[in-house]
Amino acid sequence: MSAQNHASHIYAQDLPKTAANFAPITPLSFIERTALVYPQRTAIVHGELRQTWAQTYARCRQLASALQRRGIGLGDTVAVMLPNTPPMVEAHFGIPMAGAVLNTLNTRLDPEAIAFMLDHGEAKVVIVDPEFSGVMAQALALRQNQREVLVIDTEDALFTGKSKPIGSLTYEQFVAEGDAHFDWQLPADEWDAISLNYTSGTTGNPKGVVYHHRGAASNAISNILEWDMPKHATYLWTLPMFHCNGWCFPWTVAARAGVNVCLRRVDPKAIFDAIRAHGVTHYCGAPIVHAAMVAAPAELKQGITQQVKAMVAGAAPPAAMIEGMEQMGFDLTHVYGLTEIYGPAAVCVKHAEWDALDVGERARLNARQGVNYHLQRGIAVMDAITMQPVPADGETMGEIMFRGNITMKGYLKNPKATQEAFAGGWFHTGDLAVMYPDGYVKIKDRSKDIIISGGENISSIEVEDVLYRHPAVMAAAVVAKPDEKWGETPCAFIELKAGAQVTAEDIVAHCRLHLAGFKIPRAVVFGELPKTSTGKIQKFELRKQAGSASAINV
Repeated sequence: MSAQNHASHIYAQDLPKTAANFAPITPLSFIERTALVYPQRTAIVHGELRQTWAQTYARCRQLASALQRRGIGLGDTVAVMLPNTPPMVEAHFGIPMAGAVLNTLNTRLDPEAIAFMLDHGEAKVVIVDPEFSGVMAQALALRQNQREVLVIDTEDALFTGKSKPIGSLTYEQFVAEGDAHFDWQLPADEWDAISLNYTSGTTGNPKGVVYHHRGAASNAISNILEWDMPKHATYLWTLPMFHCNGWCFPWTVAARAGVNVCLRRVDPKAIFDAIRAHGVTHYCGAPIVHAAMVAAPAELKQGITQQVKAMVAGAAPPAAMIEGMEQMGFDLTHVYGLTEIYGPAAVCVKHAEWDALDVGERARLNARQGVNYHLQRGIAVMDAITMQPVPADGETMGEIMFRGNITMKGYLKNPKATQEAFAGGWFHTGDLAVMYPDGYVKIKDRSKDIIISGGENISSIEVEDVLYRHPAVMAAAVVAKPDEKWGETPCAFIELKAGAQVTAEDIVAHCRLHLAGFKIPRAVVFGELPKTSTGKIQKFELRKQAGSASAINV
């Protein structure tokens, strides 16, 4: 139907969109309602701290007010480098309440990467935890943009390390500047940006993924629906909130008037202790987190009587993990997504009849990436050239694509990458998969330049760039090497210059000077690299070798 005909029917006449019958969808509404309905229920647990929803809402409004009084508003970026602590929860509400955009920085990154993000995102304010003040100080010194940045130091009694303040004031001092009754406004448009998340993508420089209010709310609600998440659920923060805004769970927990149990550092004892002490009912994590819990000593697991639901993403859960989680009485849900789709936007929905199957068959079924989230319009496996769906036969491979509300606005300041990502009206994930007759998707291969280690993306190109800086290196290629603990780790294949002598340890030491620890190759192989007739390195040959004994672990 043409636009003209659409406008001419009776239901389009004299039925205008007004403030009375339309409001932009935003997750900021969730905390407003919860603070009204459940003001005295606990919102945040952190060490000895117990903070109610009324207190949390007031502090978020103070944060928003303080930012606006400092001239921060619509379209301004506020970067935070924080672990899973109360200020990180508050940042997810207070910063967008000011109209600004929240940029959560990966706390595992090196100063060079942080400096790039601060410049690219044009951050005007930085809020930093004492644990990361040293890295942030270096990053601020490395910035190319000389515009002044307001630096705010948080304080945390649970941080026991040594640190020097680098900001002009503390977080508590800054929040105190604001008005707890600040009259924040809904976004003028639900398409307005709410957050900025950097991803390695397939290039060395990270790409800035922009989320909108509608998408953040849609994913937060979908999280509730996929888990049948009840009111007052108790959520343990094992998943970093810097990662895809914690898969949108800060907003999910607010919608359910739940409890945010903060966790500075993830280890099995701390997790089991928190589950017991606080009655945790839900948590999320990369496969390494769940695997570590399954492998933990039996005495750590004692005394947990409540049903605990867990989400896993980053790699399919193997049979041993599913069996181990079941033995603990935990219910595991497999989800799939990328930074560009707000974290998870597909879920392997389980069926009651699967319960009667043996664990091997259940693992096979649960290993699939599944179907689209409730509020995501669709997931498909397409031929990337014809943009037609592949047959749903479980054999024909195509590229996984998404479309709908749970999809980014695009890449900040990168129209070319945005257009390529959305070619044909779908978001192209770069992951190769098959579609089964029941409509479930299963990944068969993934975008080759990305290594997913412990749930974090590593760009092989970024690591290769560092390797090429070594004076002895003639050619270098980095691929994923399977790893029992991390899922994957970088494996470097290096062709040395004639007469050069260098050891694997030398290469690793060189990488340490330029890369975050998790990006450093765990294996180094020396030799002539396989190449095409035009000189292009044949990475598919190297992938075959990456799991072999010839890869020297370092």
